[in-house]
Amino acid sequence: MKEKYGDYVENKVYEHRVLKRMSQKELADAVGVSKQTIYVMEKNNYSPSLVLAFRIADFFNVDVNDIFSYVRGSD
Repeated sequence: MKEKYGDYVENKVYEHRVLKRMSQKELADAVGVSKQTIYVMEKNNYSPSLVLAFRIADFFNVDVNDIFSYVRGSD
């Protein structure tokens, strides 16, 4: 989608993870994905499923909109 339309999901996973002093592996294990998934998500090269987005927000005990936001591309 990002390549075709220019829109994507921006996130603050890195910021929340660092504030909790967690490694990518620790967060990955806590939410049920691989370390690689967390890595590419933090680089904004991966848009998580809704379930994963909510799982991450729930883990950090914040609203999903506090971590993930939609960035609209040019139409």
